[in-house]
Amino acid sequence: MPAPLFIILNAGSGHAETELQRTTIEDLLTAAGREFELAVVDQADELGDIARHMAGRACQSGGVLVAAGGDGTINTVARQAVESGCQFGVLPQGTFNYFGRTHSIPEDLGEAVQALLTARVEPVQVGLVNERVFLVNASIGLYPRLLEEREIDKKQYGRSRLVAMLSALKTVLGSYRHLHINVELDGKTRTIRTPTLFVGNNRLQMEQVGFEPLAERIEDGKLAALAPQPVGKFGMLALLARGALGRLSDAPNLHAFGLTRMTVKQRGLVGRRRMKVAIDGEVTHLDAPLVFRVLEGQLLLLKPVPATSQSDQEEMALAS
Repeated sequence: MPAPLFIILNAGSGHAETELQRTTIEDLLTAAGREFELAVVDQADELGDIARHMAGRACQSGGVLVAAGGDGTINTVARQAVESGCQFGVLPQGTFNYFGRTHSIPEDLGEAVQALLTARVEPVQVGLVNERVFLVNASIGLYPRLLEEREIDKKQYGRSRLVAMLSALKTVLGSYRHLHINVELDGKTRTIRTPTLFVGNNRLQMEQVGFEPLAERIEDGKLAALAPQPVGKFGMLALLARGALGRLSDAPNLHAFGLTRMTVKQRGLVGRRRMKVAIDGEVTHLDAPLVFRVLEGQLLLLKPVPATSQSDQEEMALAS
């Protein structure tokens, strides 16, 4: 008997759109005869508690914990899946959907639900920063500020990739401080001055900005780190342009390396201090120092069956 699905739908898109998403999920699963439970989250601060509750129910019944939302929502629910050890499914509903697209999960909700019904489990790696899970990326410095400004602009102008791009340009042209950090990696310590330190766990995102070799290392059990040297506002604009064109690897004065574990300390911090960190599009504060590391195979993701595999299964069914 197929495992029951315990689905968490983030209502951040607005009432009308959320209602359409809810009915789409319910209608398709009911028509398929699949047992499920759907929780709609109206308040963002309730998402973690609801995810924890649904993860417990999924574990008790041998079910699947499913996140329906953007990368931030998917991160919060995935964290509970990793901690509880239950299987995890995704119905991507965000702006960029890097995690879903990397794992070939359809962005169309109806298609994603259908894919979930026939998906198979595949363990995938996650990144950790101070034991907080990240699926796509984690960063400090300018990037968290960019995300904060982007959320403000999205509330005013709507959620779209164009709004996100224009908001990024505005932030880069504004005033900001550079980080001065000590990075401990492979038993050695180096000092880096940079506007932002970006640590990626997503092959597609790294490929899009032009770092195919680092993207391949993500597939091979590593994280990818990028840290540009201070280059001024127009230099940062040039970096953004290279990234948009998929040519960031050609940029001069850019630290880029793979890692399995890295400790980051901000120079000048005295005593126990907290640092602003962006994790899969959500900004939080974590105690310093920051420890980034890989956690391999601990997220039991339901991935769509490739089309060739589906046709093979149909042929086998007909032959029997």
